[in-house]
Parts: sequence; C-alpha cells; structure tokens
Amino acid sequence: MTETVNNKFDLNKLDDIINHEIIPSAPAVDEKGEFPCDSINALGENGFLGLISANEVGGLGQSQRATAIVVEKLASACASTAMIVCMHYAGTAVIEKHSRNRAIREDIASGKHLTTLAFSESSSRSQFWAPTSAAQKIDDGVRLNAKKSWVTSAGQADSYVWSSLPFEAEGNSTIWLVPSDAKGLTVLAPFNGLGLRGNYSSPITAESVAVSPDAMLGADGQGFEIMMSVVLPYFSVMNAAFSIGTMEAAVTKSIQHLTQTKFEHTGQNLADLPTIRAYLSRMRIKTDMCRALLSETLASLEDGREDAMLRVLEVKAAAGEASTEVTDLAMRVCGGAAFRKEVGVERHFRDARAATVMAPTTDALYDFIGKALCGIPLFE
Repeated sequence: MTETVNNKFDLNKLDDIINHEIIPSAPAVDEKGEFPCDSINALGENGFLGLISANEVGGLGQSQRATAIVVEKLASACASTAMIVCMHYAGTAVIEKHSRNRAIREDIASGKHLTTLAFSESSSRSQFWAPTSAAQKIDDGVRLNAKKSWVTSAGQADSYVWSSLPFEAEGNSTIWLVPSDAKGLTVLAPFNGLGLRGNYSSPITAESVAVSPDAMLGADGQGFEIMMSVVLPYFSVMNAAFSIGTMEAAVTKSIQHLTQTKFEHTGQNLADLPTIRAYLSRMRIKTDMCRALLSETLASLEDGREDAMLRVLEVKAAAGEASTEVTDLAMRVCGGAAFRKEVGVERHFRDARAATVMAPTTDALYDFIGKALCGIPLFE
C-alpha cells in the first residue's frame, strides 16, 4: 500500500509512539483487560486522533488511505488500541461530514475528544443497518431509548455516533451525536473477551436520553445512506488494515522464533526444516494478497470507480478470513512456544478472530458479494 501522505502526517512520530508507548504496554492491556489510556492520549497529543479532521478545524485533513496506514501500524503493536482508533475514525468521518458542532470537531482535531460508533443492537444483532431503538420527539428535543449490544470504548469515549429509527421522516434510521455523559446512558458490563481485551466493547442502554435536535447527523431518515456511503467504506478499509497489521506481526514474530530457535543436538534452526518454511511462505503470501486487495480497494474509492463497493465488501471478508489462517499457522510453526505469552503469537491469534464476527460479519459479506455479482439488491 503506497504511503501517500502530506508533510503534516509524521509517520516517524507515529513509529516513536508505537515503539516507546504502545508496544511496551500492549501485553498488560491484553492481560489485564485495561483500556490503553496512555496510548490513546499519546496519539491524541500528537495529532493522530485528528487524522481525518479538516484542516479548517485544526486537523490533518487526511483520507482513508492514511487511516489504513495508521490502523495497520497500530494493529501490529496492540490490536485493542488499533480497534479503538478504527472506531474513532469511523465516527469522526460521520461527524466531519454531518455535524454542525464546530467545537466538538475542533476537540477531535486537537486530540481532546474520542468518539466511537454505537450501531449494533441486541434486537438486530450484527445487522447494524437495521436499528429498532426509538427516537421520540418531545417539546425540548428528542429522547432516545435503546439497547446497544456492542460499543467499542464504552464508558471511555466522549461521544457516540448513535443510530435509531427515524422520529418523524420516512426511512430506515437516523444518526445522532450523543455525549457519553448524557443522563440515562448505562454501560451494562465490562468487556471480558477472548481477544481485543482492552477495547472496552460493551453493551450500552439508553433510557429516555435527551438530546437536542442539533445532535442529528444528517437528515432524519438518512441514517442508512450515511452508514453505506460514509461508515462502511471507512470501516471495511480499516478493518482490513487491522487484519493485515495482525498478520504482519504474526509473520514477524514467527520468523524471529524460527530463525533463533535451534535443535541443540543437530545445530539446525527450526527455519532449516522445509515444512516449516512452506508454512511460513503461505503466511507471507496470504498477507501480501490481502495487502494488494486493500491497495486496489483504496484506489477504487479514490478514483470513484463503479466496482468500489464490491471491493469494500471483499476486502474486509478476505483480510478477516486470511488473518485467522495466518495466525493459526503462526501457532503451528512456533509449536508449544506459541502458547507462552512472552512469545506474543497467541495474542495475535486471539485478536485476529474478532474481524470475522464484527458486523458486517464475514458470512454476511459473502452473501452480499454474491448478491452484488448476481445483480441482486444487497439489503432486500
């Protein structure tokens, strides 16, 4: 993937943050299930939370390609931090396009405001485009009631880009910017999962949460269009980058283990075994294939090509599926040592599983891709 960036986007600074803050803290974030506050603060202080915020509000004014670069680099170091930033960028993309609240846009640009998506609901599960939660018009604004099933950075973000049924207009849904300290919001339980253990992905309920009509992002009933035209391209690209970063880390750590571990009685390294090298080759090829597809997807979006949505659907499915294969092979080639946390491979193995079940799930994407190929509407 070509690193097309302007002079305000300092990749060396990002590498410094990763090497000196994120990598050292990643094992503890995973082991203790801690939100990576210091890592997120460091990214914010150095402009990376404002990566796609407009220059006019103090942001870096970057594009989807830049988000893919950042998320991939972060995922190779700490998957939890990468997913928090991924969801922040997805939410920011909506806010930048549709919010009339300049102060929040400026706070995001300066790294003082963390946002996230709150789409998935208990009633519609991973079909995030079909909220059933209510938005009721009242004299002083709007009241929201919902049971959100999975919200990354729950209780840690400063705002939620929130979906509901329309409150007046026709349409599938409406999007709101809901402050995280709004009265009536409750984070139901801390996250305690297999992987992404520090991403604080938890259910949130809303009971008569009051928001101003100005909190609406886009028009009433326009939510589905925003999800498909803004959120899905950003999220799919970044999710694929997340998977590629996880694969790269697994490949790198596998090579280190295979080239440094010897059979003392023969003097051979594990890398001297042809079978081991063949597995490693498969890992490299799978990773490179996904990187090529991601590059093609970004090009299709940048050029406004007709096949852009097909590529968007394909890239998340392909990278998510490949990441489970590559990290499984990493566990295999590193053998019993892979089960030790200090080797680091098993963390990537666990983290990789998340991409296939994050909405839209890989199975759902296969169905959408098949529909697209056959000329069938995706969401009917």
